[in-house]
Amino acid sequence: MSFKLPDLPYAYEALEPFIDAQTMKIHHTAHHQAYVNNLNAALAKHPENEGKELSDLLSNLDKLPEDIKGAVRNNGGGHYNHDFFWKVLAPAGSTSMSADLEAALVKNFGSVDAFKEEFEKAALTRFGSGWAWLVKKADGSLKVVSTPNQDNHYMCSDCVNDVPLLGLDVWEHAYYLKYQNKRGEYAKAFWNVVNWDKVAELGGF
Repeated sequence: MSFKLPDLPYAYEALEPFIDAQTMKIHHTAHHQAYVNNLNAALAKHPENEGKELSDLLSNLDKLPEDIKGAVRNNGGGHYNHDFFWKVLAPAGSTSMSADLEAALVKNFGSVDAFKEEFEKAALTRFGSGWAWLVKKADGSLKVVSTPNQDNHYMCSDCVNDVPLLGLDVWEHAYYLKYQNKRGEYAKAFWNVVNWDKVAELGGF
């Protein structure tokens, strides 16, 4: 079984004007497709690893053959992260934050605005390429973290059991056509297209 590029649950222009259609199309059909292609090519070199769940591959990178370990980390991580990213986006105004999710954010961060500020800070202070995340820890608490490149919780021994609730891609390809070097503007615009229903579902709120 080869990994496949997932369909988007909305049209490329559905997130306008906050994320432009051209960026979405290139991001999905070029960048994400490349991660899928490169992941499949790496696994084809060692067929015994084909058919495994992506979570299994990413959480056991040390068990992979040395010659594909980096490719699976980068491209498998890219596939997982982007598949997640598309699901936590939605057309502006189509979802709203539930009372239970809002209460959880207030409990963990003091206020929704304080959460957003911390999340944006994680996005802005990630040097180079990477991701900002809201995760639910094993003890039920919520935490904002960031990861470099295409890393995610599966590659972290201390956080492999984290449940990602929200992720923001801060690679330049995710925003540069519209926002150029203004990553902060992109991070603020992101709040308009968050799929709060999905975030609540993932967190059990």
